[in-house]
Amino acid sequence: MATGVVVFAHGSSVESANEAVRIVARVISEDKNFPLVATCFLDGGKPDLPGAVDDLVSRGADRILVVPYFLTVGLHLKRDLPDLIAKIKEERADLPIQVTHPLDGHVGLGAILRDRALEGLDQWPS
Repeated sequence: MATGVVVFAHGSSVESANEAVRIVARVISEDKNFPLVATCFLDGGKPDLPGAVDDLVSRGADRILVVPYFLTVGLHLKRDLPDLIAKIKEERADLPIQVTHPLDGHVGLGAILRDRALEGLDQWPS
């Protein structure tokens, strides 16, 4: 099966913020296991989730893995994302769609925060 990966982010009216998500998502596409990757946005950016799914299916994906670019499970992941997926499944009943956990709880998150704190220390004058 060809897995299409969708990085699902909130989105922003500031396009450079959306582009930052796209840049991070490209790391996934560098893994030979995931040649089909798209980024989508809930609000404030394009494409939306249905558009990203359409793109991946047109490129050969026959199942979709949604990776939320959110820190925690909040309203968008409890309500909005399931609603969007339900609508997609109405139109594409034969397309398996799976959603991963958000970033919260990932073993690497603490190390990232520690690195940012260390960078912050370096920014203070001696």
